[in-house]
Amino acid sequence: MPPADPPTTAKSRPRWSLPGRLWRWGLRIGAGCFAFSILLTVIYQSLPPPITILMIEGLIDGHGLHKDWTPIERISPDLIRSVIAAEDAHFCEHHGFDWTSIQAAWDKIEAGSSRLRGGSTISNQTAKNVFLWPSRTWVRKGLEAYFTLLIEFVWGKQRIMEVYLNVIEFGPGIYGAEAASQRFFKKSAAELSRYQAALLASVLPNPDEWSAANPGAYVKKRANTIMTRALDAPDAGAAVCPAK
Repeated sequence: MPPADPPTTAKSRPRWSLPGRLWRWGLRIGAGCFAFSILLTVIYQSLPPPITILMIEGLIDGHGLHKDWTPIERISPDLIRSVIAAEDAHFCEHHGFDWTSIQAAWDKIEAGSSRLRGGSTISNQTAKNVFLWPSRTWVRKGLEAYFTLLIEFVWGKQRIMEVYLNVIEFGPGIYGAEAASQRFFKKSAAELSRYQAALLASVLPNPDEWSAANPGAYVKKRANTIMTRALDAPDAGAAVCPAK
């Protein structure tokens, strides 16, 4: 009798080595993070970010949490012009990165400075405040660049400015234009005078140390400079950047 055929078995699945399995899981995690970042950006295009890591850190430090989301239509155009003049004069011209300022900051590094300072735009700051944590690591900087491109593409200038003015810190535990206006000047963000708007913009680089309510000589001088520069800022009427 001819020998019986060997029993058929299901084709065995290839066994992945440990590096292969780690690579597959890394790809899955990366794809998931990418999809989540897109989803979150789309959600925040129309809904207010409920809280940020900076706000959580402020709570842990005992500063409290004072914020009051306000549509950009109810924020003084003088404040919009002031923050552009103070923080990002080319806000309406760039696509997230002010390469001239970045080059100037890099020149300082090459000249011997140990810290990369300057060159940050309002778009950069918004991306950092909404999605990331405060630090100066290169990983954080890389993620900041990614989210900057994302919000420039998905949100546009009007929404970026609206979110920025609602999440930026104006004092310990005080976030957003409305909360700052009420706390420091006892009025709404829509009612700010030019000088009050300039005072708020002047403390943004160091809100823990500088006060818009009790400005020192340096803050007053900076506010006057911002008022002058704000005259050249875009007309913040119906649109922050009319051509955008």
